[in-house]
Amino acid sequence: MDKVFLFASELKALRAHPAWRGEINREALPLLLRHDYVPTPYSIYKGIYKLRQGTLLSLPLSAAKAGEIPEPVAYWSAKAAAEQGTMAPFTGTKTEAIDKLDQLLRDAIKLRMEADVPLGSFLSGGIDSSTVVALMQAQSERAIKTFSIGFREEGYNEAEHAKAVAQHLGTAHTELYVTPEETMAVIPRLPTLWDEPFSDPSQVPTFLVSQLARQHVTVSLSGDGGDELFGGYNRYFWGRRIWKNIGWMPSSSRWLMAKALNSLSPQLFNRGPLRKLKQPQMIDKLQKLAEIVAVDSPESMYKQLISDWKYPESAIINVKEPLTVVSDKQQWAKLPDFTEWMMYLDLVSYLPDDILVKVDRASMGVSLESRVPLLDHRVVEFAWQLPLSVKIHQNQGKWLLRQVLYRYVPKELIERPKMGFGIPIDNWLRGPLREWAEALLNPARLQREGFFNHVVIQEKWLEHLSGKRNWQYSLWNVLMFQAWLEANESA
Repeated sequence: MDKVFLFASELKALRAHPAWRGEINREALPLLLRHDYVPTPYSIYKGIYKLRQGTLLSLPLSAAKAGEIPEPVAYWSAKAAAEQGTMAPFTGTKTEAIDKLDQLLRDAIKLRMEADVPLGSFLSGGIDSSTVVALMQAQSERAIKTFSIGFREEGYNEAEHAKAVAQHLGTAHTELYVTPEETMAVIPRLPTLWDEPFSDPSQVPTFLVSQLARQHVTVSLSGDGGDELFGGYNRYFWGRRIWKNIGWMPSSSRWLMAKALNSLSPQLFNRGPLRKLKQPQMIDKLQKLAEIVAVDSPESMYKQLISDWKYPESAIINVKEPLTVVSDKQQWAKLPDFTEWMMYLDLVSYLPDDILVKVDRASMGVSLESRVPLLDHRVVEFAWQLPLSVKIHQNQGKWLLRQVLYRYVPKELIERPKMGFGIPIDNWLRGPLREWAEALLNPARLQREGFFNHVVIQEKWLEHLSGKRNWQYSLWNVLMFQAWLEANESA
């Protein structure tokens, strides 16, 4: 068995082989708790590794030695694209930049519209998916089929915006409003669909919109990649501002500020005039701000911003968190600006290991092929040549991409706060999902399994139930591992 080399696109294919051992990789657990996913090159299983994106692995079978695998060779490098692009920036005017991006996107989308099966696109009504759909429709004689999912819960529904964009562009639009019961019915399927623990809650609506699209088409385009390439995430434009305002302060003062912010309870927003300010993410943002102001460097701030568990080793028994592209300075691109550095790390970590995996697994689960035109290598390379000033302008991200979109869709249909693609996990864990969660987080069960520190987990669970803190994402990480473990033990 030592001379067996297994390679597959899914873990379930490897599990079918007689050489399969399936020992859980404990070092993957702190990574899962921090990131919502197990980053490349690690996997949830010991001795099983993911091939890095953009690389080839050649195995000379005649000369191969047991246990020795050559280093993968890159055929395209995001690091090289970022470094070379910033060293040789685009020098044209803003109008020329808009024209070039428009043409590159048109061509990238046209290539991905080539199909001998029914084709359509996801449409959230946001900048990225609206741009993809607008350029699809501009190059099609027929109405493009578009799809969106709607929720009745306040603060989670984008379907009305997608419908408005679809009506303006003249697409053949299909929307489906799903109930909480229909949404929660997907949760038991997640461990099988994702093959290894994966805890980005937007996996649920992504699966639902994939399921909807598959009823009508076989191939669907998506707008993934726009945030990382063109500066769409909030942290890109207010992260620098926060550090500028707190970086000069003594660490003791920042610590006191963090303590004050951390003491705020969600219940505070149920009282008096503050009731009007309550939003699903309000306390989350305040508590995240508390963690940020206590950091000692911009790099530490970024790590805090992307982490669900800030100190994941505290929740796991006898394990040390391994290095990843986010934590290993040797793997960082040499870039002149902190914001571009954040965008680069998102491009090589969060995008491929979370966003693309999420869409790929959800679509594969219903036999739908997903294509991502914004990640055409020419678009990526051009994006890195662009000065930051045309990506983030007046504290607004994706400025250049917006200008392309405004050629096809009126500005008033697009301009609104970024919403995301989430579900109200916080309330569901206190309500309809409580019994399911309590069974998976049972202290005796956690002790028996031997992975998690049951005291730490129980403390977070009780604080969440009481409303003292909102630990929805931290708990969801643990729950997704527990659900995956249960599904695999019974398989």
